[in-house]
Amino acid sequence: MRVLAPLLVFCLFFAGYSPSWTSAAAVQTQTISGRVVDPASQAIPGVAVELRQGDVVQRRTTSNATGDFRFESVPAGEYRVRFSLSGFVTTEAAVSVGADAPKPLLITLKVGVLSETVLVQGDSPTLPGGIAGGIPAVAPPPGSAKSGRGVMAGAAGYAGSPHHVYPRYPSDTASYAEISENRFRHVSEHPRSTFSVDVDTASYANVRRFLNDGRLPPADAVRVEELINYFKYDYGTPRNGAPVAITTELAPAPWNHKHRLALVGLRSTPIEEERTPPRNLTFLLDVSGSMMPANRLPLVKTAMRMLVDTLRAEDRVAIVVYASGTGVVLQPTPGDRKAVINSAIADLRAGGSTNGAGGIELAYSLASEHFAKGGINRVILATDGDFNVGVTTHDALMRMIEEKRERGIFLSVLGVGDNNLKDSTMEMLADRGNGNYAYLDSLQEARRVLIAEAGSTLVTVAKDVKLQIEFNPRFVAAYRLIGYENRLLRKEDFNNDRKDAGELGAGHTVTALYEIVPAGEAVPNGAVDPLKYQPPVEPPVRAIATNSTELMNIKLRYKRPDGDASHLLEFPVRESGQGMTSNLGFAAAVAQFGMLLRRSEFRGDSSWQTALSLAREHRGSDPGGYRAEFIRLVDLASALDVRKTEITELRR
Repeated sequence: MRVLAPLLVFCLFFAGYSPSWTSAAAVQTQTISGRVVDPASQAIPGVAVELRQGDVVQRRTTSNATGDFRFESVPAGEYRVRFSLSGFVTTEAAVSVGADAPKPLLITLKVGVLSETVLVQGDSPTLPGGIAGGIPAVAPPPGSAKSGRGVMAGAAGYAGSPHHVYPRYPSDTASYAEISENRFRHVSEHPRSTFSVDVDTASYANVRRFLNDGRLPPADAVRVEELINYFKYDYGTPRNGAPVAITTELAPAPWNHKHRLALVGLRSTPIEEERTPPRNLTFLLDVSGSMMPANRLPLVKTAMRMLVDTLRAEDRVAIVVYASGTGVVLQPTPGDRKAVINSAIADLRAGGSTNGAGGIELAYSLASEHFAKGGINRVILATDGDFNVGVTTHDALMRMIEEKRERGIFLSVLGVGDNNLKDSTMEMLADRGNGNYAYLDSLQEARRVLIAEAGSTLVTVAKDVKLQIEFNPRFVAAYRLIGYENRLLRKEDFNNDRKDAGELGAGHTVTALYEIVPAGEAVPNGAVDPLKYQPPVEPPVRAIATNSTELMNIKLRYKRPDGDASHLLEFPVRESGQGMTSNLGFAAAVAQFGMLLRRSEFRGDSSWQTALSLAREHRGSDPGGYRAEFIRLVDLASALDVRKTEITELRR
C-alpha cells in the first residue's frame, strides 16, 4: 500500500490530473429551484419566474400546480430571480451560484399590484428539506396542528393543494338542490334530448374545498357537468362568422365497454384582451355578520384588489353593500383611479343581518344609471347566499333579475363560505341573470375567475344557447345524458325563442357526455311491462329509420348578445373508428370521478384507480396545472373513501 500510494500520485501528475481543476469543473453549473406561496402558505401556480443578471433576462419559466419552479444548469454567478403575477406584488430574490448548490427558495407573494416590487434582503428564505420529498396524498385531518391557514413546516407539513383549507364550523346548514340523476331513455320513446348549456364551475371548486378539508362532499353538491366544464378542452374554433363551433367524439365507455361514450363539445370565439369592451361593473357585497370569517368577506376583498390591478381608464367600478341596510360605498369610478377603489375596498367591514333583495335593487339601479352602451354591464354579487331578511318574495326577486337581463344588465354570483352556503339560491340567481356562478375557495380560484378567465366570465358572445340531439334508432337503443339534470328542457322549448337558456362567454368550452346503449344491447334499469293496448314500437321504428349512416344529429340554437331571434346550427354525427382522444379521455375521467362521489347507480365498473389512470393517460396540455391538481384530488378522494369505509366497518 505504501508503494502504491506514491505511484498513484505520480501517475495522476503526469496524466495532467488536478483535484482543484476537477472541483472547478464540477461546479460550473447548478440548479436554482423553489416554491411560490401566498401569505397563507398555499402554493401559487402560474407565477411568471425570470432568472436575471442585471437587467438581462437569462431564462423564463412558470410555477407549476404545486407552486414549484426550477432552472437547471445555471452557470456560476450572481443572479436575481423575479416572481410576478397579477394581483400580487412583484418580488425578487438574490441567488449566488458557486461551488455549493443554492438552497431551494420559499417565496411568499404579498397581495398588491404588479407595479410594486420588493427585494428579499439578506439570505433568501428557503424551503426546509428541499422540494423533492413529495406531497402527502391525504390532507391532515381538520383541527390538527397542520390544518387550516398559515401552515408550511417544510415539505412534510405541506397541505398538498394550491388552494386554501379553511377550518370547519361546528354546525353545517349549507343547502343544495336535490339532484335526481338522468336515467337511460329508450330512443323508441324519446328520440330527442334537449337541454340548456351550463358554464358554471362552482361545484368543482366546492368539491375541492370539501376534499381539502378532509371530507367527501354530499352527493347533491356534486354537479357532474360543472366538474367536467371546469376544464378547457382542445376543440375547433368557430368559422363563418358563427360565435360557436361544435366538436364530437366517440369511443367505448370506460366503465361499460358494451356501451359507447359520445362527447359533444362547444367552443366560443375568444376575445383579445385589448379588444375587451368597456366594463361597467357593480359589485354587490354581502357584509352581514355571516361574512366575517376569513374565507368570506376578507377573501372577497383580496380578490377585488387583484381585479383592480387589471382595470383600465375606460372601465367603471361601483360597490354596493348590504346587511341590515344597504348603501353605496363607491360611486362608479374610472378603473385608473386604483387608489380610490382600493381605499373603498379596505374600509369594508362585516356585521348585521342580511337584506339581499334590497341590495340587489340598489345595485341594478346604479348599473342602469351608468349603463355602458356596447360595453359589459354586469352586477357581481359576492355572498354566502344567506338571504334571510329579504324585503320581497323570491318570485318577485327573480322577475326583477329577468327584467334587468332583458335590458342588457347581467348578474354573476361569487359564492364563498362553507357551513351555511346557500348553493341552490346562488345558482338560481345566476341562471336567471344570464350570468355565471363560481365558488371561491381560494385566492387562486378568484384569480382564475376574475382575471385569467375574465373574458369567458364577463364577456358574453352568445346567449340562450340550447342543444337538441336526435338519436338514430338503427344504431342507438337508449342514451343517458351525464349531468345537466337542472338544465333539461322540453323538446318544444328548443324552437321557442322566449325560453331562457344558458350563456357562452368569450373563449368558453362546454362539454356534454352521453352514454349510449347500442342497438341490440340490453338497456340498464330499463325493464318495463309490455304495452296492453298497442304492439311494441321498436321494430317498426328501426325499420323506417332514415339517414342510416348517422348515429345522431346535433342542433344548436343561440342568440347574439344583443339579439332576440335565435340562429340554428346543425351537425350530423356518423360512427367512427377513432380511439379515445385526450379530450374525451380526460372528460371521461372527470365524469367517473363525479359518479363515484355521487355513488351513482350508473357508475358501472368505475373505480378511483380507473379514473386516476384515465386522467394520467389523457392529461394532455396543462399550462395552468389544473389537470395535475385534479389527479391529486382523485387520489385524495380515494384515500378519504377508504377511510370512510374503514370507519363504517368499525362502527358495525
